[in-house]
Amino acid sequence: MGNHFTCMTKKDTRDNHGSRSKRMGRSQRKLLAEEELLHRQALSMALQQHQLSQRFDGSMSRRIGSTSSRRRNLSDPFSNGKQVPDFLENINVKKFVLVHGEGFGAWCWYKTIALLEEAGLFPIAIDLTGSGIDLADTSSVTTLAEYSKPLISYLENLPEDEQVFLVGHSSGGACVSYALEHFPKKISKAIFLCATMVSDGQRPFDVFAEELGSAERFMQESQFLIYGNGKDKPPTAFMFEKQQMKGLYFNQSPTKDVALAMVSMRPIPLGPIMEKLSLSPEKYGTGRRFFIQTLDDRALSPDVQEKLVRDNPPERVFKIKGSDHCPFFSKPQSLHKMLLEIAQIP
Repeated sequence: MGNHFTCMTKKDTRDNHGSRSKRMGRSQRKLLAEEELLHRQALSMALQQHQLSQRFDGSMSRRIGSTSSRRRNLSDPFSNGKQVPDFLENINVKKFVLVHGEGFGAWCWYKTIALLEEAGLFPIAIDLTGSGIDLADTSSVTTLAEYSKPLISYLENLPEDEQVFLVGHSSGGACVSYALEHFPKKISKAIFLCATMVSDGQRPFDVFAEELGSAERFMQESQFLIYGNGKDKPPTAFMFEKQQMKGLYFNQSPTKDVALAMVSMRPIPLGPIMEKLSLSPEKYGTGRRFFIQTLDDRALSPDVQEKLVRDNPPERVFKIKGSDHCPFFSKPQSLHKMLLEIAQIP
C-alpha cells in the first residue's frame, strides 16, 4: 500500500494543499469580515454622535454593552451552541464596568465589549459627563464629581448585594479611585489600565507631567487650551491636534481604529484632572486594586507607570508588551486575557 504521502501524485498534492488553503482562506475571510463589521458599526456610531445627542433627551442611556443588539439571551449566554467555559465557574462577579480616559468615550471599548460578551460576561461601557454622546458641554464640567456622575449614578442604582469589576483607562483611573472612595463594597476589583492611579492629595494631571510639563506651566503656555468662557477667563478644557494624538496615543493601533478615534475624540475638561483627590484608608484603602502596564506607551511612559505602582502599590501588576496607550485597540486579545485572569483571582 505504501505511505499515503509518497503515493500521492503531484496533482493530488496540489489539490490537497489547495483544499486546505481554501478552508484556511474561508476561515480567515470570515474573521476579517467579522472584524470589518465591528469596525463599520463602531465608526457608524461615532459619525452619528452629534445626531444622536440631538435626537434624544438628557434621560437617554449613555451605556454601551448591556443593551447591545448583539447581546445573547441573559438566561442562556451561550445560546449559540457553545458550552460555557470552565473558567466562568471561577468568576463570581460577571459585570465589567468600563470607564474611558480623557477625550475618549464608551465607543473606544467596542472590541473589549465583544470579547467579554463572547466569554459569557456582561460588559457595560459608560460615557462620562461631556464625553462620547453625553449632552454636556465639556467646558461646563468643572469637578471630578460632575465628570464621574454617570459612573456614580450607575453604582448608586446597583443593588446592595451586587458587585462589579471596575476598569479605568488613563485619566479614567481618577474616576475609578473616586468611585472606590464612595462605593468600596460595590466594587469587587478595581483595574487601572495604564491609568492615573493617584495617591491621596494628588491630581490626575500630575501623572502626565513628564509629557506635558507642570500643571501651572501647561495652563499658561499650552497651545491646546480651550477657553470656553472667553479668553479673559481661565481655560476650561484642552484638546490635542490630530498628529499629537496619533503620536501620543496610537503609535501601535490599527489604522481603522485611529480613524475611528479621530472622528470621535472630544475635548478634555481641565477641572476634573486638576482636582486633588481625597482618598481615605478606611474606604479607598480597603479596595482591591490591580494595574495593567502598557510597555510601548508614549502618553504614560513605562517609567511613569512603574512609579505609580511603587508609590501606591496595587495587589498585582500585569504588563502588555507592544501596546501603546490604547490596548483596547492595539492589543485587545492580550487585554481580554488579563481581564479574565484578574477576574479569576480569589
